[in-house]
Amino acid sequence: MVIGVNHKTAPVALRERLAFVGDEVTDALTTLKPLTDGSVLVSTCNRTELYALVPHHADDEIAGNAQASSSVSPAIMQQHIQTLKGWLAEFKNLPLSDIDTYLYVYQDTHALTHWLRVAAGLDSMILGEPQILGQIKKAVQTAQSEQALSNQLGWVIDQVFAAAKQVRNDTSVGAQAVSLGFAAAKLVTQIFDDMAKRTLLVVAAGEMNRLVATHIAGLGVGQVIICNRNPERAELLAAELRQAGRKVRVEPLAALPEVLAEADIVSSCSGSMDMLIDKGMTLRALKRRRYQPILMIDLAVPRDIDPTISRIDDVYLYSVDDLQHVIAGNIEQRRQAAVDAELLVSQLVVEIERRFQVRQVGKDIQQYRERTHQQVENILSAALAQFEQGDSQAEDIVTELSRRLTQTLTHAPSKLMRKAAREGDSELLDFVVSGLNDAYRR
Repeated sequence: MVIGVNHKTAPVALRERLAFVGDEVTDALTTLKPLTDGSVLVSTCNRTELYALVPHHADDEIAGNAQASSSVSPAIMQQHIQTLKGWLAEFKNLPLSDIDTYLYVYQDTHALTHWLRVAAGLDSMILGEPQILGQIKKAVQTAQSEQALSNQLGWVIDQVFAAAKQVRNDTSVGAQAVSLGFAAAKLVTQIFDDMAKRTLLVVAAGEMNRLVATHIAGLGVGQVIICNRNPERAELLAAELRQAGRKVRVEPLAALPEVLAEADIVSSCSGSMDMLIDKGMTLRALKRRRYQPILMIDLAVPRDIDPTISRIDDVYLYSVDDLQHVIAGNIEQRRQAAVDAELLVSQLVVEIERRFQVRQVGKDIQQYRERTHQQVENILSAALAQFEQGDSQAEDIVTELSRRLTQTLTHAPSKLMRKAAREGDSELLDFVVSGLNDAYRR
């Protein structure tokens, strides 16, 4: 089952109230343990969802659940849904009536399909983005550390992750760059190799440049130089980039003409009204570099880099408009690839459900055999006790033993055949009858 908050319709203030941050996640998983047979809580800036297996007990079958023992009756499922909705409202100290309108619920096949679509990036704001899979994996690790995962839910999670990987490998839904940072990084890999020997120059440490710089630095560049007017903001970005053990240094913006010669890759987004890198500065830098190529990415509007530089040999200059055109085309390609991905998701869900049923029926058969064995043992013990007491009616005892054993062994198949006949399921009825006949022939 999946219960989530509809971020498209829920007010921002309510979405913020329903998000889980910090220790709330571990506290929530602890309180969920008595209510589920395993749970995972995913809470990101664009998603708040609870993935859970509802409890299933043999008592449900005794109470008259006519479905297979691996499923839960609709009435009992609704009880579990209301219980978990009530848990969410109570945990967040909100009236259920205030949040119920903004909650969605998926069950069984729909729940599995939703989880796989999310993991494959098909339900993201940016179609095909890979970050959500990492966020789900982190949520699963948290659930594992809090012992909130059952073996059964863990098996389902493994199937979802393997299927999501297959969707991304077998389709092009995540192959094209659809963000500035991703597009810039893709551009770098098309021009340079041996990233450990490359230097990235970041001109200005604003939010957009931070995102682009993080993507490019993540390729494994050997050194990052940050030129910025505000040293405090530059140091914040430097600290973030140093976390991966990367060599980073901060220079004042006035040092730009000197450090430009060190850069293989330049990403600039200053917001300045004046150009920061002109043709003369670039020619001098190239000469000092012995005319080794430079990739320049100008994200600023108005521009930071003189556009005439694009005519200089050994300089590759791309503006934000160039990247946006690439992104627009890639988004359309992703949309087309998503059609194939959705079809593959449907096929994979069927396969997972089939494997789940095969896995589950093994447990059901084992439980049936154990219960039947116990019943037979009880009947036999009672008969033997009569013999030990010297009951002279041996023939009656054996007859009664035979009758009770026959009743015990034929009860479940008979009940199944009556159910198939009542519902007009001739295929199931024929299957059971032929199976019993085959057993008798042995």
